[in-house]
Amino acid sequence: MRSILITGCSSGIGYDAAHTLKARGWRVFATCRQQGDCDRLISEGLESFPLDHASEASLESAVTETLSRTGGKLDALFNNGAFACPGAVEDLPRGALREIFETNFFGYHDLTRRLIPTFRAQGHGRIVQCSSVLGLVGAKWRGAYVSTKFALEGLSDVLRLEMQGTGIDVILIEPGPIATRIRQNAIPHFEKWIDWENSARRDEYSTLLDRLYKPEVKKDRWELPASAVTAHLIHAIESPRPRARYYVTTPTHLAGFFKRILPTRLLDRVIAKG
Repeated sequence: MRSILITGCSSGIGYDAAHTLKARGWRVFATCRQQGDCDRLISEGLESFPLDHASEASLESAVTETLSRTGGKLDALFNNGAFACPGAVEDLPRGALREIFETNFFGYHDLTRRLIPTFRAQGHGRIVQCSSVLGLVGAKWRGAYVSTKFALEGLSDVLRLEMQGTGIDVILIEPGPIATRIRQNAIPHFEKWIDWENSARRDEYSTLLDRLYKPEVKKDRWELPASAVTAHLIHAIESPRPRARYYVTTPTHLAGFFKRILPTRLLDRVIAKG
C-alpha cells in the first residue's frame, strides 16, 4: 500500500486530500497541530497524530511515529499546513515574520530534510509543497504570507535540481483562492501583531477588516473547493512523470502568464486592479 504523510489536515485542503487519498487506496497519515483535531480524524477512519511545523520536537515525534507504522518506508510527503498574518508590511513587527516563517517555511524545510534519508534509502519519493498564487506574485496586505511562499518556491526549485537522479521528485502546487478557513484562522495572528488603529494606513484597513470579519461581503469570484487542489495532488504523487508545478485556479494561471510577459510596473498595475 502506498503511503503519504500530510500536514494541516484539520480542515480545507489537507482534510479533503486525506479523505480522498484514503478512498483511493493510499495509507494516509493525516496530521494536525491539535490533538483534538487528530481525535476527530481518527473517529472518521483516518490515521492521525499531532504534527506542528513550528516545533522541532513535534516534527521529530511525527516522523518517528510515521516510520514506525510503515516499517521505515514512505512514498510521499505533502507539506500543507500554513497560516496567514495579514497587514501592511510597514506594520509587521519582526516577531510576526519570525512566527509565520517558523510554520510556513522553516517547518516545511525541517520536515522535508527529516524524510529525505528515507526516500534516498528506498530510491524514490515525492515531496509536494503547497505554495500559492502568492508564491508567484505579491499582493497588498499579504506581505508576511507572500514572503514565506516566495522563499518556499526558491528553496523547492533548488531542491528539485539537487534531487535529480535520486528518484525523489520535488513538486510545487500553487492553488490560488480555495474555499478554506485561512481567513478565519488569520484573525488571531492579525489581532496579536498588527496595531492597525495606530497605523499610518489606518483608513486603508477597512477593506482588509471586511475581508477578515465579514467574508460574505467580498467573496472571491474565482474561488474553488479544496477538491480542486486534491485533483492536482493525485497527479503529482501518482503520475510516473509529475510536473514541477501545478497551477490550480484561474488567478494562478493568469499570474504565471502575466509575470512572464509583463514588465514589473505594468504587472503591479494589473495586480492592484485585482
